[in-house]
Amino acid sequence: MATPAESLTRGDLEALWMPFTANRQFKAAPRILARASGMQYWTADGREILDAVAGLWCVNAGHGRREITAAVAAQLEIMDYAPTFQMGHPGAFRLANELVKIAPAGLDHAFFTNSGSESVDTALKIALAWHRVRGEGTRTRFIGRERGYHGVGFGGISVGGIAPNRKTWSAALLPGVDHLPHTHDLARNAFTRGLPEHGAELAEELERIVALHDASNIAAVIIEPIAGSTGVLLPPKGYLKRVREICDRHGILLIFDEVITGFGRTGSPFASQEFGVTPDMITLAKGITNGCVPMGAVLAGKRIYEAFMQGPEGIELFHGYTYSAHPVACAAALATLGIYEREGLLTRARTLAKDWEEAAQQFKGLPHVIDVRTYGLICAIELAAQAGKPGARGYETFVKCFERGVLVRQTGDIIALSPPLIIERAQIARIFGTLSEVLRAQ
Repeated sequence: MATPAESLTRGDLEALWMPFTANRQFKAAPRILARASGMQYWTADGREILDAVAGLWCVNAGHGRREITAAVAAQLEIMDYAPTFQMGHPGAFRLANELVKIAPAGLDHAFFTNSGSESVDTALKIALAWHRVRGEGTRTRFIGRERGYHGVGFGGISVGGIAPNRKTWSAALLPGVDHLPHTHDLARNAFTRGLPEHGAELAEELERIVALHDASNIAAVIIEPIAGSTGVLLPPKGYLKRVREICDRHGILLIFDEVITGFGRTGSPFASQEFGVTPDMITLAKGITNGCVPMGAVLAGKRIYEAFMQGPEGIELFHGYTYSAHPVACAAALATLGIYEREGLLTRARTLAKDWEEAAQQFKGLPHVIDVRTYGLICAIELAAQAGKPGARGYETFVKCFERGVLVRQTGDIIALSPPLIIERAQIARIFGTLSEVLRAQ
């Protein structure tokens, strides 16, 4: 029997080693969520918490969607599990076809995983294998970007550029990885509305890296169109297009990590469509099932898939997961995509973006606020660090907002917001109003 949330004791908390959490700090003053519906969570003692981060960038259609519950329950009754190694089931093929319908033109094949981390490692492996089957096996290097986040697999940490994620495992990261500079430029771009004006020239660093290693040794570049976990870093105008052009010139694959920006977050189904730049592969997860069942995928173009189909008959790619295209995950994803289509959620952020931006820009001049960045229904409020205590102000702000009934996300001294796409204007006002009250009181 499950322990009721309201009766959890300190002893009940000890067995769980919590991910990306200050465990001792949390267990001394736990924040327990007991149920959720729509835009809301409720704590074990009945307090209502407005979800301003869609769980963890994933509950795009809001909590407790009965359509997804019904689809999952029905699938469990029909078939709980089916292997996808040398076997198949209808849901996997249906979902792949539905995904490519909303994907950027040309990305017409889907390889299923269970998370964003697995999607990234899968895309990296496909890139290496693609070059090899084409007779360019020397292309083994990857180029990531400083402050980039690509999950927690060894591949994702290697191409990622967030220092704490690399520090502990530095001795075991992939060899042959280089990094582009990040595009965050507070001095020139602070409080910019929309995409930054300055920084497109940073894409030229890719030419320098290519010259250093030689294009014949480079397999792929992987970047987030909008760097999310590091604190919502927007691409300068023209930057992504320039990266695409350089990759094309040198025969390098371009991978967009859209685990966060996929499924309507920017106002288009994918950020690559929003910014008019199509990569060779897209990694995705989170919003694909509305966060209900773990799932991810890699979208790839026909030229990548077809290259593997030219050799002798047999297994073309020695890669996959026990739960790739799990029937229950497929059912949840199909139901989720149905909701997105019926309710217009893949483009709804566009209709609310101006209200969202205006609410955020009111923070200019508030105590400790040094930048505001928004796009679609994403926002970062960057705060000045306390002397000698990096991250302390951000954590305090996160806790105080929770105490006042709003769940925000803290990454260092940056407060990130990414609400469910069903949000209404009154809820936008409440989120930013609560955050303003907290900052004014510091």
